[in-house]
Amino acid sequence: MNNTSETTTTTESMWEQRALKAEAKLASVLSEMEYLKEQVRVLQRKRFGSSSEKTKGIADQMKLFDSMFNEVEATAEPFAPEPDLITVPEHKRKKKSKRGSSLEGLPEEIVEYHLPDEEMVCSCCGTTRHVINQEITKELVTVPAQVFVRAHVRNVYSCRSCETKGDGSQPVVVKAPKPNRAFPGSIASPSVVAHIIDEKYVMGVPLYRQEQQWLRRGVGLSRQNMSNWVQYAAQNWFQPIYDRMREMLLTESVIMADETSIQVLKEDGKAAESKSFMWVYRSGRYGPGIVLYEYQPSRASEHPKLFLQDFKGYLQSDGYAAYNGLPNVTNVGCWAHARRGFDEAVTAAGGKSKNPKALEGLDFCNQLYKIEKALKDHTPEQRHAERLLRSKPVLGAFSAWLHETEAVSLPKSHLGKAIQYCLNQWNQLNAFLLDGRLEIDNNRTERSIKPFVIARKNFLFCDTPGGAKSSAVTFSLIESAKENGLKPYDYIEYLLEELPNASTKDLDSFMPWSDSIPERCRSPKKK
Repeated sequence: MNNTSETTTTTESMWEQRALKAEAKLASVLSEMEYLKEQVRVLQRKRFGSSSEKTKGIADQMKLFDSMFNEVEATAEPFAPEPDLITVPEHKRKKKSKRGSSLEGLPEEIVEYHLPDEEMVCSCCGTTRHVINQEITKELVTVPAQVFVRAHVRNVYSCRSCETKGDGSQPVVVKAPKPNRAFPGSIASPSVVAHIIDEKYVMGVPLYRQEQQWLRRGVGLSRQNMSNWVQYAAQNWFQPIYDRMREMLLTESVIMADETSIQVLKEDGKAAESKSFMWVYRSGRYGPGIVLYEYQPSRASEHPKLFLQDFKGYLQSDGYAAYNGLPNVTNVGCWAHARRGFDEAVTAAGGKSKNPKALEGLDFCNQLYKIEKALKDHTPEQRHAERLLRSKPVLGAFSAWLHETEAVSLPKSHLGKAIQYCLNQWNQLNAFLLDGRLEIDNNRTERSIKPFVIARKNFLFCDTPGGAKSSAVTFSLIESAKENGLKPYDYIEYLLEELPNASTKDLDSFMPWSDSIPERCRSPKKK
């Protein structure tokens, strides 16, 4: 009997253990399934929803969804007023509409309309008619790109008297002065190369499409020609500007950094489909606008350590570990990344009401951003004082909430990951309280890296590391020019015209923020 009882007990215990394991396995599978459902919701929002992380209602999201696929129909307004192109007669003086301000500063061509001579005499009394008013209607006109050849004729002079001497001496030959060209021995001019660079790096038009454009204009320029010119310009003319900007950036007190992937086909020791990286370093809100790209074959920490080896100050990033451990550097976190985690947790749950805890975390982040918006126009000293007074208490309450909510949240859920990110980055996230010159997030750098990301979707990859480095230098000049209110095409053309005849001591006068940059390179100021 005892043996039978013991056997029964052992069997029951075994089945209980199996049941417990099965329940644990089922719970794990259900948890994983729920996480995958959440991930699908997040990916759907990223794929089809708005890229903005502002809190919006469902109706607004549907409008944005429609506008993605029906841009022409969605944005068309049949009865919307045209920009203010009609000027009323002078005796009816009205304030100019802001909608017409985009035409200010443009050259004007005047086309006048007169009555035929036979109609200049009044049909009633025979008196000659005279002008009593004018109706002026303006229209915006564009002239397609015009291509022509400029021939540089250099006269060579000699002395007739010396030519007639019979003593066997050679006459003295003098050549007319001629400025050095940016591309000697080539048909490329500053305007052509500036146009190619503007199309590729500003408008995102890859070289093979530009090749087709040139052919339609009747010019057979190959993409290899254009690539050679761009690389030559970057290596010979833009690199000294880049190096000088890097020297000046490292003297700043605040540097912001980010990185994104790029594919380089012919990288030694790497497969063509592997990832390389474009690193971006830029200045903060104060001081000259400097944006520098640097190509590197990997995402290793050695690259920012080498680039920033002489830097002392605040380094703001998204929390990537490669930026940690730099000597004399205080790391500053990014609240946009912290907020994004809670925003995704709300989306993953299927709505605000499905995950109130995620909404609470999002609200703490929104409170900090609301304070920052109010301090937008304050001086750094005022912003620092107000942050200690208003933002620090919010951070204290948020810290308590994070520790309390961590204990009741699944670590692998979107909410759990958002909480863990904040706790792991807490010191860096609080660092913006240290100095009023610091930003609350790293969005300024993300905006600087976005043009490259958009262009990358068009040209897809770089062929060689040399091409990637040239692209990094060229992108740096383009984005720095935009930061300082310059028109990229005009600035690049100006550099290629002037640098071949300039002294290396004059480099500071070619910086994008220099007062020496001519007015034609500056973008019209928005009113």
